[in-house]
Amino acid sequence: MDKENLIISAFANSINGDDGAVVDGYCYSKDLFCENIHFKTSWMKLEQIGAKAMLVNISDAIAMNATPKYALLGLSLPKYLDMKQIKALQKGLLNTAKDFKIQIIGGDTIAGKNIDISVTIISKINQKAIYRKGLKKGDLLAFSGNLGESLKGLNILYRGGKLHSNHRFIKPNLRQNFFYDIAKKVRVSMDISDGLNKDLSRMLFLNQLNAKFFKKLNKFILNSAEEYELLFAFDKKHKAFIQNMAKKHRVKLNIFAKTITGRYKFYGKEHHF
Repeated sequence: MDKENLIISAFANSINGDDGAVVDGYCYSKDLFCENIHFKTSWMKLEQIGAKAMLVNISDAIAMNATPKYALLGLSLPKYLDMKQIKALQKGLLNTAKDFKIQIIGGDTIAGKNIDISVTIISKINQKAIYRKGLKKGDLLAFSGNLGESLKGLNILYRGGKLHSNHRFIKPNLRQNFFYDIAKKVRVSMDISDGLNKDLSRMLFLNQLNAKFFKKLNKFILNSAEEYELLFAFDKKHKAFIQNMAKKHRVKLNIFAKTITGRYKFYGKEHHF
């Protein structure tokens, strides 16, 4: 057992273990966004940091087929930040919340060595929640958008380069309208935060299934984290409907595999510990 699973196992119950916890028609989710782990201040402006901290949390709600309503913030901020810098960080958080009609209803602040942001999102389930568990043999596996740009962008940053303000690593492009329209036909889903290869392994392990790929995917598609595209599966009879919805919303749809019996093997390092 790795350290992450050791921590998670201590709090295991029938409610948690997904992108969010569903209780009485609401979904509760939380992600951390921490300096020198998820970003460096030399890579992103403070407004961009605030915006992405909110976006990566909203992504979890979308993957559960939930509409975000409220947010709670936990902010650990270094004392060297002046009032102008704090306002820039606030602007990113507030504007992104406004874009998704989210009301920030409270939280806590402390002084620390780095900029560390914790966001809790409270969302209303749309008709039914979509979980990671529920796959069946023969289901089609798909992901939205183009994967790989976040890893390529990270490599540019590590080499001392800069990224455009609309680059995937700086500003994830969420697919809420597309996903809400197809949710009734979706069997399982999750967002791609740790890379397709790792997140797919989590989904398949939970459902005790393997996957047969339709073609070989390159290392950028498989291993690019911080993408926040959607990984989902559906019965093959819904393929035409989902393809039509993708065209309607101008979302690239990648049907890359089908589920088979067996066990999926993940080769790679854990991202969290």
